[in-house]
Amino acid sequence: MWGMNKHLIALPLVVLTLAGGAFLYLAQGDTAQLPPGADTGREPVFTGPRSEMIPTVNIAEVKPWTAGEAPVPAKGLAVARFADGLSHPRSMLRLPNGDVLVAETNSPPRPTGGIGNRGMNYLMNKAGAGDPSPNRISLLRDADGDGRAETRTAFLTGLNSPYGMALLGNTLFVANTDALMAFPYKPGDTRISAPGRKILNLPAQAPNMHWTRSLTVSPEGMLYVGVGSNSNIGENGLETEANRAAVLEVNPRTSDYRIWASGLRNPVGLAFEPKSGALWGVVNERDMLGSDLVPDYLARIEFGGFYGWPWNYWGGYEDRRVQPQRPEIREYTKRPDYALGNHVAALGLTFADKVTLGAPYTDGAFVGLHGSWNRKPAAGYKVVFVGFTDGEAGKAKPVDVLTGFLDQDGKAHGRPVDVTADAKGALLVSDDVGGVVWRVTKGK
Repeated sequence: MWGMNKHLIALPLVVLTLAGGAFLYLAQGDTAQLPPGADTGREPVFTGPRSEMIPTVNIAEVKPWTAGEAPVPAKGLAVARFADGLSHPRSMLRLPNGDVLVAETNSPPRPTGGIGNRGMNYLMNKAGAGDPSPNRISLLRDADGDGRAETRTAFLTGLNSPYGMALLGNTLFVANTDALMAFPYKPGDTRISAPGRKILNLPAQAPNMHWTRSLTVSPEGMLYVGVGSNSNIGENGLETEANRAAVLEVNPRTSDYRIWASGLRNPVGLAFEPKSGALWGVVNERDMLGSDLVPDYLARIEFGGFYGWPWNYWGGYEDRRVQPQRPEIREYTKRPDYALGNHVAALGLTFADKVTLGAPYTDGAFVGLHGSWNRKPAAGYKVVFVGFTDGEAGKAKPVDVLTGFLDQDGKAHGRPVDVTADAKGALLVSDDVGGVVWRVTKGK
C-alpha cells in the first residue's frame, strides 16, 4: 500500500514539474528568425505562423532622457526640443497661425480584476503607459520663431482620453475615446472654455482594447475617424466589434456616418496623400503568431475596402485561430500597400509636402513607430520615411529618420508617436514616454 501511495504522491509532483517546465518554456517567448528589414517594404518576407499560448513579452523599461540627451537624427539632419515637460504627448495638429496642439492623453482606466487585467496593467506600468490620462489638449506657441515653444497653455480640458484633432473652418473637432466632439475656435485663442457639442458617439465598451480615435479631414470637409478593434482576433465576440476595426466617414454638418473601410485591426495615423488625394493610414496588426508575424502596415484606405481582420491578413493569409473561417470573403480582401515591420506599433503618419528636410525626404510619408512590447528582439522605436512615386508607396525599404529612443541596454528613453510639419517645414515628433515634442530640421 505504501508503494502505491508513493506513486500516487509522486504522480502529481511529476505533473506539476512538467507543467511548470512547460510554462517556463512557453514564457520565454518567440524569437524572430527573419533578418532585420525582411519584414518591410512592398514585398515583405513571411514565415509560417508560430501560435503562442502565452504572448512574448519583451518590454523596454523606461529610462527618462537627461537634460542633454536626444534621439539620433539621420545624416544631414538635426534634432532639438520643441517642447518638453509634457505628460504623455501623443497626436498633434498644426493650426493655420503656426500654433501646435498636442493631445496629452492616455488610456481610460483599465479593469483591475482578474489575472489578465492585472498582467496588462503591470505591462503598461513597465512601459511607462500606466499613468492616469491627463485628458487635455495643450497649445504650444513659438512666437519668436526660434524653433522652441516658449508658450504652453491648457487649450482644452475635461476631455475623455482625447486623441485625434481636426480643424474645419472655425470649428475644432476632437475625437475622445467615446465621442466625436466639436468646439468653437478663433485664431490666436490660447484656451477654449466653451462647452463642446457632441457630433457622434464612438464605440468604447469594455474592455475598449484599442482606445485611440484618430481623425483627419478631407478637402471636401468630411471627417474620417479610425476606430480600433476591441480584441486581438475577435475573441471577445464579434458583437462587441460594431463600428470598430474600421474607418468611419462622418458628415460634421448632419452627424450622419458610414463605414468607409473595414477589417482594419487598429487604424491609427490617417492622412490624405497630396498628389492623388487618396486617404492613407497606418494599421497595427494582430499578435501571438510569433515575432515574425504579422507586419504592421501603410495602406491606401479605399471606400468599401475590406482588409482582412480578423479572418485573414496581408491580402489572404488565413488566421486559423479564428473560427468559423470565412473563405468566401478572402477574394475580396485588399492587400496592404507597404509593410512597416512586425509589431513595430505604427502610430503617426504625415506626408512630406509640408516638410522641408530636403532629399531624400521630398516625396513620401513619415511614420512614427512607437515600438514593440511583444517581440524579440525589440522593433520600432523610431521615425522612418517611406518614399512614394506618383502617389503610391515605392519599392525601396523605409529610411530611418530619427532613432536612438532605445539605448544599448534596451532601455527606452522615449517612444515616438505622432509626426507633423511645423510652420517652417520642420518635422515635429511627439514622444509620449519622454514627455517631449522633438523638432527635426536640415543640418547646418
